[in-house]
Amino acid sequence: MSTPPTEEQPAQEHFDNAIQAPGTDERLWRAWSGWNRLPGAALPRSGRVVVVAAHPDDEVLGFGGSLALLAASGVDVTLVILTDGEGSHPHSGSVTPEDLVRIRAAETEEALSELGISPARSVRWGIPDTQVALYEDRVGAQLRPLVAGADLVVAPWTGDLHGDHEAAGRAALTAARDAGVPCWLYPVWMWHWARPDDPAVPWHTASRIALPDHAQSRKRAAIARYVSQIEPLGPDPEDAAILPPEEIAHHTRNWEVVFR
Repeated sequence: MSTPPTEEQPAQEHFDNAIQAPGTDERLWRAWSGWNRLPGAALPRSGRVVVVAAHPDDEVLGFGGSLALLAASGVDVTLVILTDGEGSHPHSGSVTPEDLVRIRAAETEEALSELGISPARSVRWGIPDTQVALYEDRVGAQLRPLVAGADLVVAPWTGDLHGDHEAAGRAALTAARDAGVPCWLYPVWMWHWARPDDPAVPWHTASRIALPDHAQSRKRAAIARYVSQIEPLGPDPEDAAILPPEEIAHHTRNWEVVFR
């Protein structure tokens, strides 16, 4: 039960979830002393890696620099995109969900090319956007034969406070565990709602992946390909960018973080 506002305690704007609320300024993250406490994570230099994304662009935002490094090393990367991202602008009068399916698919091909990965190495499963949790068992079953024999599985973090991300991560963890393959989890929205040293984040399991200049450049170029996410689709509020500059700033550091 919340305390009603008084003259001394003004009413605060209501947000349905932490992702809708104002986010943490990237300057706070950059200034955080905790980065030095995170150990380094070494990417495979050969073999096969399966990367799972709940939506087109998750893989680039959370793991794009690492994908560029894997590609440069000749690692066989398979990208599994669970949904087509058609639910990103549900009230738009400028584009339909069907339009967004085509747009996001084309953007993904362009983004992967920027990272040095053949678009042919990606598969789209067409799970309904925002409903991955309802298909979690199916996703896990489909992932099992795909991750068998892989050297690493990478998926969205199970604590990201986005239902699709969390369900994708759980399904990948289960499939990887059954196959005896290590699984890393990358955060996306965590940088928005969490704060440095946030107790809701399992920092003791976090590791950093250093990104040299060429990997950072490739990642920035790949992010720029997702125009439907970083620029408005039209003039109305319902067409607003999902990833404005303050959000992109969280994903253009010279390192990425995974939970292991």
